[in-house]
Amino acid sequence: MHQYVEISFDCLPLRTVGRIDIPLDASPAYRAHCERVQAALAAHGAHNTYYLYNAHCVFHLTNDPQQGMLDFAFTGTALTDETDQKTLRCVLDVELAQETCDWLTAPIVEWFRRSVHEAVRVEFDRYIQAGDLQKTRERIERIQRESDNRSGYVGMYL
Repeated sequence: MHQYVEISFDCLPLRTVGRIDIPLDASPAYRAHCERVQAALAAHGAHNTYYLYNAHCVFHLTNDPQQGMLDFAFTGTALTDETDQKTLRCVLDVELAQETCDWLTAPIVEWFRRSVHEAVRVEFDRYIQAGDLQKTRERIERIQRESDNRSGYVGMYL
């Protein structure tokens, strides 16, 4: 079945961020990413917060992808309940990345921009239920164990 809303994102549990300093030789793009993670930590803390990046929310208004598609890029934070089982809210920076909708107006763009927050909240609940959040936690714990076993060295660019 065709999805009318497609959502994709990378997820960084903020409780796993051990260091918040930015490498001196960081590229401008990586520096900007690190600054956004720092801002999310400062605004929301590390407990039950997840930074979402490399993220898109695509709405399909017709059954033809050449007409009626709105693609929003976003970054931001998903905040969950104490047990990490329910998304309470999403605080996102959202911008229209591309569209194939001749009848688009500014108020419609704004309404869909606000709708991205709700769509991502629902999708993050699905992400939790699918076990992807647990898989992310396990992967980060494995990397941390490997780092600890090697006195902090995992490898370049990891």
